[in-house]
Amino acid sequence: MQPNRLSESEAKRIRRIAFASAIGTTIEWYDFFLYGVVASIVLNHIFFPNFSPLIGTLLSYTTFAIGFIARPVGGLIFGHFGDRIGRKTVLILTLLIMGVATFLIGCLPGYSTIGIAAPILLLLLRIFQGIGIGGEWGGAVVMAIEHAPKGHRSFYGSFPQVGVPAGLMTSAGAVALFNLLPNDQFLLWGWRAAFMLSALLVAVGLFIRLRISETPEFQAVKETKREAAVPAAMMFKLYPVEVILTLGARYIEGACFNIFGVFIFAYVTGTLHLTRGFALNGVIIASGLMIPMIFIYGAYADRVGLKRMFGTGALLVAIATGISFYVMETYGRTTPGLVWLAIIVPLSFIYPMVYATESSLFATQFDARVRYSGVSFAYQFSGIFASGLTPIVATLLLGYDGGKPWYIVAYIGVVGLISFISVTAMRIPNPKVDANDAILDTVPVFSGAAD
Repeated sequence: MQPNRLSESEAKRIRRIAFASAIGTTIEWYDFFLYGVVASIVLNHIFFPNFSPLIGTLLSYTTFAIGFIARPVGGLIFGHFGDRIGRKTVLILTLLIMGVATFLIGCLPGYSTIGIAAPILLLLLRIFQGIGIGGEWGGAVVMAIEHAPKGHRSFYGSFPQVGVPAGLMTSAGAVALFNLLPNDQFLLWGWRAAFMLSALLVAVGLFIRLRISETPEFQAVKETKREAAVPAAMMFKLYPVEVILTLGARYIEGACFNIFGVFIFAYVTGTLHLTRGFALNGVIIASGLMIPMIFIYGAYADRVGLKRMFGTGALLVAIATGISFYVMETYGRTTPGLVWLAIIVPLSFIYPMVYATESSLFATQFDARVRYSGVSFAYQFSGIFASGLTPIVATLLLGYDGGKPWYIVAYIGVVGLISFISVTAMRIPNPKVDANDAILDTVPVFSGAAD
């Protein structure tokens, strides 16, 4: 996928940066999703043992959602410094914050040992996880896209997106591995070991990130002394419509992933009465298959256009979700293999249409002075309602419908329509971005493929 005009050394440099973005986000999302994987199968028992299974699950999902509420805070903090002092420095800091918080969760005593302090400390560490990931995604996306050659920015923008399925796959895989232990050993120390592995992963991530360079677009901003004094304020002043549209577009992506990557564990074990390991293995397979599809859709979006790819995907995700839950509800208890198929098809082959293109799509909406802040805020703030609340909403809708998933299906249908309308209203290339990038003299104009 390299442009013919690139020298071998330049092509190698770009590949190294893309690889670093993918590895860094994989480690961060491993840490973040590990919490979601064990929320309904471990944390409810360890930290909320005095409640009914339903209430305990809701409480563990609530602490899961708190991480999403903290993410916009991290996005604003690290977006500010990423647009002020540089992308690379901030990305190293976010990796450290996330890794330390995850490791400490693995060390945290349960309710039976320290009482109410246990869930309080769990909540605090989850907040730090949210702050860390809040600054990570936007920086990794901007780093990959601003280094990418023109005409291939959607493809290279898909590299940090690989972190989500790879992070989910490795976190679910780690839990599945320790799940082979006797249940009492898994609840005693097995799940903790999965969190403590974060220390090793962070060491690898730091080694890789310390070797990459700052982006040429940010360097041009620094050289021309055009940094925004308060990037977030400039973002809201120059791009209020773009902020709203990116929030709306993100809705279907976050909802879909957290239905099939988080809520599905509670649905498969609690409603379909299949095993914990069965659910974990289904998500692992789906995540592995998703990775090549992200690259494929990212490359194809450079040819057909970001809006067309994302908008089509938003509608197809909604349709596929309805079909998936119909299959699981109708055949899941008698033919478990179809449950895997119902997870894999929407999560592996349709969801990447929106997720692979999301990074480049959002980047087209903001100029280089506020891009880190813009993409971080759009992604992380929308994560509160699009991602963090989805398992709670789905659990409540499932209970309200007597254990049937049809209200969940209707909810995802409405979400898909909101995202489709939002992306349809976007402008690519964005004239305001082009104009503001032109002010920076040497800063290259960023634009996505045609609609």
